[in-house]
Amino acid sequence: MICAPDRMPLPREFFDRPVLEVAPELLGRTLVRTLPEGRIELRITEVEAYAGEADPGSHAFRGRTERNASMFGPPGHAYVYFIYGMWFSLNLVCGPEGHASGVLLRGGEVIEGLDLARARRPKARQDRDLARGPARLATALDVDRALNGTDLCAGDGAPLSVLAGTPVTPDQVRNGPRVGVGGDGAHHPWRFWTDGDPTVSQYRPHVPRDRSRTRGKAGA
Repeated sequence: MICAPDRMPLPREFFDRPVLEVAPELLGRTLVRTLPEGRIELRITEVEAYAGEADPGSHAFRGRTERNASMFGPPGHAYVYFIYGMWFSLNLVCGPEGHASGVLLRGGEVIEGLDLARARRPKARQDRDLARGPARLATALDVDRALNGTDLCAGDGAPLSVLAGTPVTPDQVRNGPRVGVGGDGAHHPWRFWTDGDPTVSQYRPHVPRDRSRTRGKAGA
């Protein structure tokens, strides 16, 4: 069977490039989550680029650990991490093996499998909120650490894959600082989104944690 151009999986060569090239070109692509009960498809509308050991905002900035090992693997794989002891986030590994760069998926529109996504996000007031933000996206698509290291280029039936979709035109792409990133990486304009799309999350700058208040609460 011949697939329509927008249904063709992205090849590994797409991901085997510098992360700042890959990130904006993911906008408009289709992320597919295959579950036993069906498929959820998401049109990607917001991403952030992280440039590994050259990027103070990256988990790989200080080198390889057990947690971030997937980032150092081959391009076109998933890196899933657990944050704040509450949520998962999904990243797509880019660049040559050993380079450890990746793209965080921050937002998207569920275009197939709405009922499956709604069942996982029952508190979402509107469909546009189902995957508006990285934690919501991972929850709506039932993404957790079990998918860490998944090959996104494995073909039909894989738990996660990325199809060509309809990439946005360059004039639709906007960029700015990444959400919640502090320190030397705070001002890198490496967040990319589709202009005017309602599924794009709200920008929030980094807010330093008040450790004195944290200690007070812990000892209360």
